Amino acid sequence: MKFAIIGATGNVGRKTIEILDKSNLKIDDLFLVASTKSAGKKFLFRKKEIKVISLDNYDFSKAKITFFAAGSKVSKEWVPKASKQTIVIDNSSFFRMKDDVPLVVPEVNSDALDNHKNIISNPNCSTMQMVLALKPLHDEYKIKRVVVSTYQAVSGAGKASVDELLDQTKNIINRKKISIKNFTKQIAFNLIPHIDEFDKDGYTKEELKMTNETKKILDREIDVTATCVRVPVKTGHAESINVEFDNLYDFENILKILKNAQGCKVIDDRKDGGYITPLEAENDHTTFISRIRKDNSNIKAINLWVVSDNLLKGAALNTVQIAQSLMKKMNL
Repeated sequence: MKFAIIGATGNVGRKTIEILDKSNLKIDDLFLVASTKSAGKKFLFRKKEIKVISLDNYDFSKAKITFFAAGSKVSKEWVPKASKQTIVIDNSSFFRMKDDVPLVVPEVNSDALDNHKNIISNPNCSTMQMVLALKPLHDEYKIKRVVVSTYQAVSGAGKASVDELLDQTKNIINRKKISIKNFTKQIAFNLIPHIDEFDKDGYTKEELKMTNETKKILDREIDVTATCVRVPVKTGHAESINVEFDNLYDFENILKILKNAQGCKVIDDRKDGGYITPLEAENDHTTFISRIRKDNSNIKAINLWVVSDNLLKGAALNTVQIAQSLMKKMNL
């Protein structure tokens, strides 16, 4: 098998290289592609040095599967061209809500891969970890409504945003002046209830992604409302999720379902430290579920705390898992 990564030098591209390197996939060739500015950079992959190719000069027919990790602007321009010669797994938001493009989390809806037309979309990082927890619950007890508040790491906004958090933190500690470049307000020692652009109703695009993508992946009948917040954490998204079912549920069965949820692990000891934080989830492939409890204001609802590494399961890892599922379906 031959693979390619477009945007190989970015945060998600680098993570994709790492995951492929450690995977058990048989990879005959890996083509690393980026902007002209990054062309010529070298990466070590399975003891072999690979030089980055300029996107402008790359031939998409070289690889069977191509990961796009370069953002919506690049995907908009290049994915339609690339998909004529390779199967594209796109990490941007551009194709996610297209009716003829599968939006896939392999543990949740791998059947959607049956209908791909050489373009497959990777969901938003915050959506991804939430649907992992919701899917088995929805299968057993039909979900009526989800209310979610997210606490999203700065790495979700790119390397420059991580650097800004670190620079601001250092300057505040050293009593120096801080500068704001990538956020609307100071992010160090603060949090910002604003991710992406606002729409006319006051929701941000990030919040609407969670609503619309969850409906597309799980069930269009589920009502979803979200508040997305950027927090001064380097890596790892956390979510407080309230799940309301159509009917009454058995709480012990809820615990059993979540403990068996694919890609997830329950850490919920109901004592000091008996839960998972973003720091502990960093560099882990698992999505963690903690603070599972009945909603004491609604007998048909429960509360969850869900944490995952946004650069792994929230991005690069899921794209590789899509590729693995696809290869199994194609007997490759």
